[in-house]
Amino acid sequence: MRVLGVDDNADILKLVQMTVESLGHTFESAPGGVPGLDKIRNNQYDMVLLDLSMPDMTGLEVIDVLVDEGIIGKQRVVLFTASYLGMEDLENKLHEKGVHSILAKPADIDQIMDRLQQIESEVEST
Repeated sequence: MRVLGVDDNADILKLVQMTVESLGHTFESAPGGVPGLDKIRNNQYDMVLLDLSMPDMTGLEVIDVLVDEGIIGKQRVVLFTASYLGMEDLENKLHEKGVHSILAKPADIDQIMDRLQQIESEVEST
């Protein structure tokens, strides 16, 4: 599987990279929303782990652009956030827009591994 991590926190990207690569997948990263959006536009990923709060372009803004350009469904977008969790209305709207799922920060390696394995099963069955 090919995974993109989009986050302005280098430590989180390193943790995700180690987790993804330990499961035998390919990992790329982008240090913010703008470079992340550029990578999504120009590459095909099985999973995009997208931070919500970034200074250059928020994860919500990236999602809106992906929806507007009709490319949100080309990969499974997993929102990665410490904010907005438990706000059921927002979570439902994000799912309606095409967001696969939401993971809470701080990152739990087991949660990341479980989500990767879930998406890997989905990719293999399509």
